[in-house]
Amino acid sequence: MSTRSRIGVMHGDKVKSIYCHNDGYLDYNGIFLQESYDSAKANQLVALGDMSSLQHEIGEKHAFSRFDLRGIESRVLDHNQNWCTFYGRDRGEKGVEFKVAHSFEEFLDQCDHSGAEYYYIMKDGVWYCGDTYTSSPLSKKLTLLADALLADAVDK
Repeated sequence: MSTRSRIGVMHGDKVKSIYCHNDGYLDYNGIFLQESYDSAKANQLVALGDMSSLQHEIGEKHAFSRFDLRGIESRVLDHNQNWCTFYGRDRGEKGVEFKVAHSFEEFLDQCDHSGAEYYYIMKDGVWYCGDTYTSSPLSKKLTLLADALLADAVDK
């Protein structure tokens, strides 16, 4: 089962965001975003549309999975393991462009409609996060990602 998330960039009240299918929890996507994505790189990420998986590098067009390769070519995928995998760029899907929300509430609706359990927003050069679980302290608000990662590490 995948842990879905939305990753966005907020300018004023407007949020441009994408769906990410895999590893949306703090220990994975949260760490990758905090460690590897500044404001410029976050904008580049979102511009590429919905994705299967986030990695430390945006990378270049590559095979979507090992099933798209044969024999020795599968080693090429290992070389690109630190690259993000996008539905549009890497698999050629249409209709996977970023979505625009005109308020944080509209963004939360997009999270609900895409099944996102976690969300991440770059705002004024700082990462924020939250989740859609009703009993969570992160539920449906913006929390500094650095604080959430620290709290998550203490809880473990």
